[in-house]
Amino acid sequence: MATFLLVVCVVVGIAFIYHGTNNHKLILFTLTCPFFNCLCPLTPGSNTGIRKMTALDLARRGARVILESGSNAVVFMHLDLGSLKSVRSFAETFLKTECRLDLLINNAGVACTGTTEDGLGMMFGVNHIGHFLLTNLLLDHLNKCGQSRVVNVACVGHNFGTIDFNCLNSHKEVGVGDSFMDVFTTYCNSKLCNVLFNHELAKRLHGTNVTCYTLHPGAINSELTRGINKVAMMLMKPFFMFFFKNYVAGSQTTLHCALQEGLEPLSGCYFSNCTVRNVYPKARDDAVTKKLWEVSERLSGLSS
Repeated sequence: MATFLLVVCVVVGIAFIYHGTNNHKLILFTLTCPFFNCLCPLTPGSNTGIRKMTALDLARRGARVILESGSNAVVFMHLDLGSLKSVRSFAETFLKTECRLDLLINNAGVACTGTTEDGLGMMFGVNHIGHFLLTNLLLDHLNKCGQSRVVNVACVGHNFGTIDFNCLNSHKEVGVGDSFMDVFTTYCNSKLCNVLFNHELAKRLHGTNVTCYTLHPGAINSELTRGINKVAMMLMKPFFMFFFKNYVAGSQTTLHCALQEGLEPLSGCYFSNCTVRNVYPKARDDAVTKKLWEVSERLSGLSS
């Protein structure tokens, strides 16, 4: 079972650049933020990609990072988002040891076949259910810290996703196919879950101190697809390298949603290139978001 590393950061002051909307220029913004604790789950065993870059960008600006390292200033915390037991254990430990939480960045993601130890499809279980459970277990802690945020990293692939409630209710969302299209379809479904979750979360958080945002980080030359057919990925790698964003550019919309001042009125919105973008009706359908929340509560053990 893949291990998901947790990054906890204390941010003092922030200055960061983000990828421009149309002309692809890099623009420098200087922000000032209060001290805060940030949770940022990383992908399995991997210290690569935009998840690492997001953590490093925060760390370079005075953050305390919890990651695998021998430094006395760094602490390792174990979290497997593919295990509901692990998520609950982590949340229990975190709530006992950390007095506050101001920012939760749900950015761990996989694109591979298989099932979790709870019998869910790996992508559905890790990309959605694990984050859903973690967020709900930490909401009270977030709400105690004044203005706090939840950032859910999705992707434009949610436009191609669908939600099959018959499949979910029968506990069969396993994504057993291992072709590129099988993986792509299941991944897009999990990303649609992220956007729907964010929409419903914003409604439920209305009137509290917590706001939430979801985003497309951009087309990134990352290792997300390392579980897909190796030959296909090797053939596509040059295309990725030439046309796709690097990790630095790919982390900027996440940082924007996490740190930009004045975003509170935009809670529940979807961002791309640090700009609010409209989503298709299926990604903001109130009836679907409510039903997905209820199903997710049951599958995560938050309700019977």
